[in-house]
Amino acid sequence: MKNSEKSKGKRAFSIGQWLNVIGPVLGLVFVFVLFSAIGPASFRTGRNLETIARQTAITGTAALGMTLVIISAGIDLSVGSVIALSTVVIAVLLNLGVPPLLAALGGVLAGVACGLVNGGLITRLKVVPFIVTLGTLLVVRGAAKGIAHEQKVDAPITWLNSLLAALKPDKHWMILPAGVWLMVALAVLVWIMLRYTKLGRHIFALGSNENTARLCGVPTDRVKLIIYTLAAGFAGLGGLMQFSRLTVGDPTVAAGLELDVIAAVVIGGGSFNGGEGSVLGSLVGALIMTVIRSGCSQMGLPNWVQEIVTGSIIVIAVALDRLRRRRSA
Repeated sequence: MKNSEKSKGKRAFSIGQWLNVIGPVLGLVFVFVLFSAIGPASFRTGRNLETIARQTAITGTAALGMTLVIISAGIDLSVGSVIALSTVVIAVLLNLGVPPLLAALGGVLAGVACGLVNGGLITRLKVVPFIVTLGTLLVVRGAAKGIAHEQKVDAPITWLNSLLAALKPDKHWMILPAGVWLMVALAVLVWIMLRYTKLGRHIFALGSNENTARLCGVPTDRVKLIIYTLAAGFAGLGGLMQFSRLTVGDPTVAAGLELDVIAAVVIGGGSFNGGEGSVLGSLVGALIMTVIRSGCSQMGLPNWVQEIVTGSIIVIAVALDRLRRRRSA
């Protein structure tokens, strides 16, 4: 009797894991096929697929950091504001004559600094991440507006502007813009970190049960500080992508983007209870949202329809996660 119960539990667990990985991919295929069937012919063109990939790069890059946060059972609401701050810092540095590479690094480091503040407040003051990052959402957005004097900051044209630009005829051998490949490379690095390093194991342990992880010797405060610093660093990289797309520093950009980033991770199989999430799932979740927006836009549907569809998908994803947890319990 006990053996049969154990085998049943293992079988349910393996099925749950399988669905967690394959489910988002099947969802992406379904959404793409649906819009290919009911949408205009332009939706299926290579040009539109490239546009979808470019639009996904911003959310997808930020979602890599949010994946770490949600696996650890945390949340970061300041992502959109960090992206805006990063665009402003890059533009200001370029106007000061700083080389493009250093300007880009400055934008990312501005994000890293925000992450250190988030992580420090969470670990030192023992304030829940929701409250801390809700506060820094406003603080960082205000800082971006102050630096930019509440207006867009024009910047000289550099190679940074080509990161997410449409490929020119002589660059078609790249298949996708450099910014998209950068997102893919970062995704591989995060996957390796989660799967093969001690930090990755500590992140999963922290999200599964923080008290148990602490008793097992996991330096939970240090891990949290690293997680929120990395998350904001990835948001800074997302800001670099956003700057490439806009070609200006805009303190008002990415308002509400944190919801898209969180939704991408949840749609991709991440759980707000912690201990679950994957890099592939988060990128697929970001792609699903972009495909929905692209399909609705090309069909001439208003923005409120897109918001209803995206919100419904988030609710369904969370409901399925709850249902799967009840069955495996």
